[in-house]
Amino acid sequence: MTPSNRDVQIATPTRRIDGYLSFPAGGPARHPAVVVIHEIFGVDAHMRKVADRFAAQGYVALAPNLFTGEMQAILTPANIGLAMQAFAQAPPDLRRDPTKFAAFAASQPAERRPILEAFGKVSNPAVQAGFAQDLLAVTRYLRTLPEVDPARLASVGFCFGGAMSARLATVDPDLKAAVIFYGQNPPLEDVPKIRASVLGLYGGEDPGVTGTVPQLAEAMAKAGRSFESHVYPGARHAFFNDTRAQVYHAESARDAWQRVLAFYDRSLGPTSSGSA
Repeated sequence: MTPSNRDVQIATPTRRIDGYLSFPAGGPARHPAVVVIHEIFGVDAHMRKVADRFAAQGYVALAPNLFTGEMQAILTPANIGLAMQAFAQAPPDLRRDPTKFAAFAASQPAERRPILEAFGKVSNPAVQAGFAQDLLAVTRYLRTLPEVDPARLASVGFCFGGAMSARLATVDPDLKAAVIFYGQNPPLEDVPKIRASVLGLYGGEDPGVTGTVPQLAEAMAKAGRSFESHVYPGARHAFFNDTRAQVYHAESARDAWQRVLAFYDRSLGPTSSGSA
């Protein structure tokens, strides 16, 4: 049997956001659940496929769209391509400094500015703090579902979503496990608030992100929190995304998937397993 799925809407403190919910096949037993947090592309076909893969492994998987509304209309693949062209000319730490980012966006050709402004918005720490509250509403929603074991929730995120997976761990003390795929660190001052075990998976050819991992490891160790990480030599940013041939690194993606499943098994307890 294949997993069942449906589109849902989740009420957050300030709005309603769309989501894609995928259930394991089988009977009425309660399952662990995973929040699948998207890349800059939003909840596209790839994110839905990732949610379905988790459902096939026995997890209820929910992929919320943090860009629901106007932001999703701006963050189209074509516009993101324009932004990537601009970022190729920019210093690697640009997105971590809102003031520098605003100045850079203003210096670009007019057709690039709206998408760059959108990038700047979703990278802004204050906006990301709001997204974290949206995600907290998502975990609360999941815990109300009869198919979910409310004591066994985890998150996983990719790129932008990797950063948000870490931020969710800082605001949900009941989250059991958080996976970061090549995402920026959470605010290091918030690391002591984390109660979840954290796994980070990074590309060796992604220095702008991977180079900051030792800071997170140090902060997690100082706070007495559980942090594991693995860097894949030869893998670039977004190496897990098999819809992007220019960055997909099949060997690393396969190994990372198995590491995530093993990590969840340790953190959430075993679940009935489907096909990998």
